[in-house]
Amino acid sequence: MTVIVTGAAGFIGANIVKGLNQRGCSDIVAVDDLRQPGKFANLADRHLADYFDMGDFLHRLATGQLGRVEAVFHEGACSDTMEHDGQFMMANNYRWSKDLLDICLRDGIRLLYASSAAVYGGSTGFAVDPANERPLNVYGYSKLLFDNVVRRHLAEGAPMQIAGFRYFNVYGPHEQHKGRMASVAWHHMQQLRNEGHVRLFGPYGGYAAGEQRRDFIAVSDIVRAKLWFLDNPQASGIFNLGTGQAEPFNAVASAVINVERAASGQAPLTLAEQVAQGLIRYVDFPDALKGRYQCFTQADLSGLRAVGYDAPFATVEEGVSAYARDAGASIAAEQTA
Repeated sequence: MTVIVTGAAGFIGANIVKGLNQRGCSDIVAVDDLRQPGKFANLADRHLADYFDMGDFLHRLATGQLGRVEAVFHEGACSDTMEHDGQFMMANNYRWSKDLLDICLRDGIRLLYASSAAVYGGSTGFAVDPANERPLNVYGYSKLLFDNVVRRHLAEGAPMQIAGFRYFNVYGPHEQHKGRMASVAWHHMQQLRNEGHVRLFGPYGGYAAGEQRRDFIAVSDIVRAKLWFLDNPQASGIFNLGTGQAEPFNAVASAVINVERAASGQAPLTLAEQVAQGLIRYVDFPDALKGRYQCFTQADLSGLRAVGYDAPFATVEEGVSAYARDAGASIAAEQTA
């Protein structure tokens, strides 16, 4: 069974390739753009059948050069929510995805693709419903426009599985190349190791300092869910992928700090103690984000549960702590190598 993963060297794509490898699948065609230095490292220990640059992949797929393809995990996109070039964003995220969808529809190739919770933007509701879809930036709009194309095809009776996944705040291994778009957990780890403290936004949007809340989901849970859909081709639709539980940024920072303390033989501290000792410091909310920032997100999982996916999701305490421990162990191993 040939499986294609676009964005294969990216954060979620690389973890999907790893998950496929772990279940014995190596007939994987990876697609990406490796002009960014160091990004290839996410694929260095993966087992692949082939690799294509995104610039010539669609032509090869459309002309049958890849043989029989069972499914495409479409993870390739510009995920920079601060990118203001709408022409680039729409060409990269919408048009490229639409061309891929057209080929998949023609050839009966299953498509499992990445959408985003950014489609909800300024909404206070997070069920998969047009009434809740209010993107605040062109990134969110590019994802919503493609979701709406998919909706039309599903309503008309698509000949194969099409499943879109609105990712909430994902964190985990292999996101180091994302820079400022890496997860909050990754930034907290870097700040703590480089500066000795973690920075969080102060009061904003009716929330106390550090209490803005997001639905933080471990990338391992993303992969588990998407592989379930690979195993269940009858499940089509657009689904939220989060934990279903919003947690404060304070919880992420606190978990990272206590993992670092445990690694050095120190006892854990409460949030209040961390703040009192200057391990968490609050900064003024930036003017550039005012009116464009989601202070609260929480995935409505009713659609996901309705199609039969019933696996639990890691909490921030569980998932972020495991991520920080693994990252710390990797750094320690590099330092002693």
